[in-house]
Amino acid sequence: MDFAASFDTQLAPLAPFLIYLVAGAFVFIETAVIFAFFMPGDSLLFSVGLVAATHGDVNIVILCAVIFAAAFFGDQVGFVLGRVIGRPYLDKRTSPRIQSMIKRSEEFYERTGWWAVVAARFFPWIRSFVPPIAGASKMNYYKFLSANTLGGLLWGVGITLTGYYAATIPLVKTSSYAIAAFFILGSLVSALVNYLRHRR
Repeated sequence: MDFAASFDTQLAPLAPFLIYLVAGAFVFIETAVIFAFFMPGDSLLFSVGLVAATHGDVNIVILCAVIFAAAFFGDQVGFVLGRVIGRPYLDKRTSPRIQSMIKRSEEFYERTGWWAVVAARFFPWIRSFVPPIAGASKMNYYKFLSANTLGGLLWGVGITLTGYYAATIPLVKTSSYAIAAFFILGSLVSALVNYLRHRR
């Protein structure tokens, strides 16, 4: 997968501790800071997986644990910021258009918010915006918590392991995009089914 080449060549010379630190910091910042939506999370995850497979001192279990923790707490921070800062700001806006938008967002997150949080992990640019919007829309915290946990595992750990095994298994290397597409399609189909069920 050529899109990750520049990252694995830059990460490979680093000490294991720095690789854990860089991977965790990038993932956390991209998911916690809405203005960091441009960061290349997918390619970085795939790259550190490649590096872990070829760098004898990098422990894949520790790497996945760091990435999962960073992804999980990053989304949690985004959600809290949306709830604590974003919602009070929106509530002060008296425009009918703004109030209508808030109502539609609340209805959306009530119906399909769980799957939206999971699926958003796999969409660059979108994944930085969904947690704060979910918080501002007063999505149920425990629903968000479970969706955040699953999304962090599928995205953070899943893509990292895909890169890890891509270094040694040619079939996985050529199917990397298909694996990611499977998770995305599964999430979207589930969201659609859930939406249609609620409509009925």
